[in-house]
Amino acid sequence: MNTNKIILQNALLIYACIVVYFLLMKVLGLDNVAELRFLNFIFVFWGVNRAIKMNIDINHEGSYFTNFYVGFGASVIGVALTILGLMIYVQFIDPSFIIVLENSSLWGKSLSLSMVVFALAIEGIASSVMCSFTLMQYYKNYKSPDIIA
Repeated sequence: MNTNKIILQNALLIYACIVVYFLLMKVLGLDNVAELRFLNFIFVFWGVNRAIKMNIDINHEGSYFTNFYVGFGASVIGVALTILGLMIYVQFIDPSFIIVLENSSLWGKSLSLSMVVFALAIEGIASSVMCSFTLMQYYKNYKSPDIIA
């Protein structure tokens, strides 16, 4: 399987999980609980793990940098799609969500959508690097049963 296909497939899974999670929070009235927003890190971590493992098992790829690229690519694209979804949500569906973010202790007051997007992009890239690097510490010594050493 092409590595780009693995990246895109897992990025879409990360995005779908985060969207479903936030919609569920909204339906349950928990969208104002800021601490619950940190749990989306679990979906990023899971997607990166899945992407790297797929690349090793399906493509029999043992290269550290190739697998890091696959994990990082999947998470960055997944986070970018999530940020795009947030932009659409705030601009067209619920502009008052910015007020929810302002009222949380994490963001501060006088937020604009561009400030939120910038902060989420920085946080998303940082979490992508951390997830990919952390998981590669495990996978650097992992060999697929199909790979003959």
